[in-house]
Amino acid sequence: MDIRKLQRAIVDGLEDVKAQDIRVFNTSHLTELFDRVVVASGTSNRQTKALANSVREKVKEAGGDIISTEGEDIGEWVLVDCGDAVVHILQPALRQYYNLEEIWGDKPVRVKLAASTGFVGARPSEPMDGEDEDEEAAPAVKKPARKSAARKTAK
Repeated sequence: MDIRKLQRAIVDGLEDVKAQDIRVFNTSHLTELFDRVVVASGTSNRQTKALANSVREKVKEAGGDIISTEGEDIGEWVLVDCGDAVVHILQPALRQYYNLEEIWGDKPVRVKLAASTGFVGARPSEPMDGEDEDEEAAPAVKKPARKSAARKTAK
């Protein structure tokens, strides 16, 4: 399965159950075991379990395989191994404590989220489908303020 299709299925599964703070990292330069690490937060044990289930369903629908799932019995930290991508779904306190972004996060992947217009990650390690390599998110350009009518008539 194409890595972009797999990461899109994972992110879609996470968004369907309202995961918070979804981050995708390119780890191909760090390990040969997998190419992506996805980290997301769930607010409760029930939500982390539902997020893991949603990810499994979306990946299977997209034609991918699920190698294994760990941590569903407790639900504080659920790991879904999708082969080329590993998904960590944690509750906020555990996510802050273990800080997985520090371990895996030196190459964020830009992923467009359905819920917002922003991108996850600062710089793309590879473009999304239909996106040019040189294309960057354009910064907002601030226009100069207009002179007031009183100033114009005074001159």
